[in-house]
Amino acid sequence: MEYPGNLFVVAAPSGAGKSSLVKALLELDAKLMVSISHTTRAPRGQEQHGREYWFIGEPEFRQMVSTGAFFEWAEVHGNLYGTSRKAIEERMAAGEDVVLEIDWQGALQIKKLFPNAVLIFILPPSYEELRQRLRRRGEDQPDVIEQRMVNAREEVAQARHFDYIVVNALFETALFDLKAIVHAQRLKYAAQRRSKPSVFGALDLT
Repeated sequence: MEYPGNLFVVAAPSGAGKSSLVKALLELDAKLMVSISHTTRAPRGQEQHGREYWFIGEPEFRQMVSTGAFFEWAEVHGNLYGTSRKAIEERMAAGEDVVLEIDWQGALQIKKLFPNAVLIFILPPSYEELRQRLRRRGEDQPDVIEQRMVNAREEVAQARHFDYIVVNALFETALFDLKAIVHAQRLKYAAQRRSKPSVFGALDLT
């Protein structure tokens, strides 16, 4: 089913700056709404239930999986993450543009369900810079960081399946690139036809 709203899916290896970039984008773009995912992992730092994620237990998560509540779900770094079907459909049907922050597995699942979804992958400038960012973040033990680095190579290898690549070497430049992708998508013929049916109808562009 086609919706008037656009769906942007952003994925990246841990530490590449995905969350910071999406947060900054949301502050600049009032038309863009974030979809809050469910996860079984514990909150980090100042994260709050219902703001960054819906933090739930594994039994509840598994129950939601069995009832088809998720568009996609995956296990990442030993924790479960899922995207609510109802939340996305309601927002896109209302003409809102929605951005998802999920892992590459979920992104490819979403693309199968929403062929019009725009997949964006955030890359670090190098693996060494990624390791330094994970260390500076100060959230993980050294062994966890090294496991994230192992996972990062698998994750980065999936970037070829995405529509757009943003290299986050300089934050301001990466944010500009992310804004440009969102704006360009809104101006595509198919996106304009979905969001402005009255104009296209009046001009016999059906």
